[in-house]
Amino acid sequence: MGLFGLLLSLATGPAVAQSAPPPAHDMSDMADMPGMEHGDAMAMGRMTALSPVPMAREASGTAWQPDTASHEGWMTTRPDGWMTMVHGDVTLVADRQTGPRGDDKAFLSGMGMASAGHELGPARITFRLMVSPDPFMGKGGYPKLLQTGETADGAHGLVDRQHPHDGVGELAVILSAPLGAGVSGFVYAGYPGEPALGPVAYLHRGSGDDNPSAPISHHWLDSTHVAYGVATAGLVAGPVKLDASTFTGREPDQSRWAFDRPRFDSRSIRLTLNPATEWSMQVSRGWIVSPEQLAPDQNLTRTTASVSHSLPRVRSPLGDALWQSTVAWGRNRFTDGRTRDAWLAEASLTFGPNVVFARAERADKDELFLPPAPLAGRSFRVGELSAGYVRYLPVAPHLKMGLGGLAGLYAVPGGLRAAYGSHPAELMGFVRFKIT
Repeated sequence: MGLFGLLLSLATGPAVAQSAPPPAHDMSDMADMPGMEHGDAMAMGRMTALSPVPMAREASGTAWQPDTASHEGWMTTRPDGWMTMVHGDVTLVADRQTGPRGDDKAFLSGMGMASAGHELGPARITFRLMVSPDPFMGKGGYPKLLQTGETADGAHGLVDRQHPHDGVGELAVILSAPLGAGVSGFVYAGYPGEPALGPVAYLHRGSGDDNPSAPISHHWLDSTHVAYGVATAGLVAGPVKLDASTFTGREPDQSRWAFDRPRFDSRSIRLTLNPATEWSMQVSRGWIVSPEQLAPDQNLTRTTASVSHSLPRVRSPLGDALWQSTVAWGRNRFTDGRTRDAWLAEASLTFGPNVVFARAERADKDELFLPPAPLAGRSFRVGELSAGYVRYLPVAPHLKMGLGGLAGLYAVPGGLRAAYGSHPAELMGFVRFKIT
């Protein structure tokens, strides 16, 4: 049986018999248990992929988020000892980008992830599979003003559009084991996978995963979250994690259903600290070889720093409330000496079935115009401020539907107003189905 078949079988197979059907698992409840410190979590080590910590701490790739972050999913424990988890969402979006360079499009996006873990004596092995419907939106992705990065045809860069993610975003295995004296270690291998670089990817961050629009800072913070060839090793000691990766620096090409050639030509290192259950902080640096297909001679050094905060769930008249936020900075330094920075701040407030979210960004962009345009190669500091709302309703066991909308205003300097207009904006309406 192949890995996909194994994961599907484990995710849908029989769970341990109980006197009543098990409730849907929100992993943040586990993190909120009184007295859940590292020593207590050691006893629950079999429930985590990287190390004996609360499950809600583990996010995309080998990244950490706060223990109190939201982590919805459908979890089962099988009689043969396998623990499985399925989570994800599919979103139908009606997108409108205004101004002279704007466009309209309806598209489907999302991701689905299945994981299966089992003890191997004191160690633990975990398999992960993540898939996405993004390729169905077409190689040109969807309209997104001020967005740059990757290509649709192998000859021209995508400008004012967000690229689709590959059909398979992660196919990985993780082996972790205690090393003694409160220290544990892990190795992670993915084809594709996510190296130890940057904050939790925006698709998975609690502060931003309800937002259907990609950040314009994506290629400064977390664009390596789909890399075709990743090997990571890490150590965990209480609230501290140190992990390092070798990976393929080239971003995925325009063939979104294909598996690109692994190169293992790039390196990264990341230090993460979770000083309390509500906080997670990371600093990282990556030395990325030839990331852009259209500029193969350009390498870059990426440096990132981020802080994520998640208040524990509290009772409110409108339902259980959860506040999640992230502040992040990224810098790309290129072989030719160019240095470009980006900043992001985003937050979400969940109360009962309602979610309100917002994001503010600034980024230095020098790919907004392609040769032979007179402004080609010039750098402009641009930004966006956006906010939205979604309300979820249960529609089936382990499935809910959300109806929402988003509005954003772009900030462009005077030199760009002839191309973008005085007040370019984005409007999105969406319907989302999410596993719960």
